[in-house]
Amino acid sequence: MPDTTPEATRAFRLGVAGPVGTGKSSLIAMVCRELGDELRLGVVTNDIYTDEDARMLRAAGVLDPERIRAVETGACPHTAIRDDVTANLLAVEDLEADFAPLDLVLVESGGDNLTATFSPALVDAQVFVLDVAGGGDVVRKGGPGISRADLLVVNKTDLAPHVGVDADLMQVEGREARDGGPVIGLSRTDPDSVAQLRAWVLAVLGDHRSGQHVPVDPGPMAPHSHADGGTHAHAHAHAHAHGASGDHSH
Repeated sequence: MPDTTPEATRAFRLGVAGPVGTGKSSLIAMVCRELGDELRLGVVTNDIYTDEDARMLRAAGVLDPERIRAVETGACPHTAIRDDVTANLLAVEDLEADFAPLDLVLVESGGDNLTATFSPALVDAQVFVLDVAGGGDVVRKGGPGISRADLLVVNKTDLAPHVGVDADLMQVEGREARDGGPVIGLSRTDPDSVAQLRAWVLAVLGDHRSGQHVPVDPGPMAPHSHADGGTHAHAHAHAHAHGASGDHSH
């Protein structure tokens, strides 16, 4: 009988989401540096109107530039990772076809709010990234990104003393908000934290390959809507940057 395990059919797909400036691209670069010698990797980035994140990763030399693809969403970042994943799904499948077999494809969301989640039709697991500069209270604001992602990363912990934040407390409160789910306090200057991230990625990849990992739908976004060329709009409330709520339209 043919081998129909996840390992034999396609790459493991890992989404990375979080507010603007929390270090999503840097985290992806870190994963590529740590695992590029033992895993076959690809990256898909999302920006609204540019390919800035893809160009940054290519310039960093973390992968063959052809293995880093950019999606320009043209709308709120969550639209392309949850509402209509077509563009991202095509980019992932093109990567898998061009460089088969791949072990892992990382999909980076554009910077979004605390409710941003990936559709399980696009990724198998997801990481949500916060950083200490967003304030120590941000983990208590909740939202499906924080509470339901497979992993929460509290990033840039080395900056905590400079912004008056208790990074250890953020991690404790993150675990409380996640009912004990995994949280990693990460700094590129802390080898132990980098090793934790590396180990987590390898562990969830191993679970995927063995069929033990089941993608979980983290639940719907907060109610939202979009203006369409000024012709119609359906009002909504959600916040970008580090807030949990706020009103705006696109």
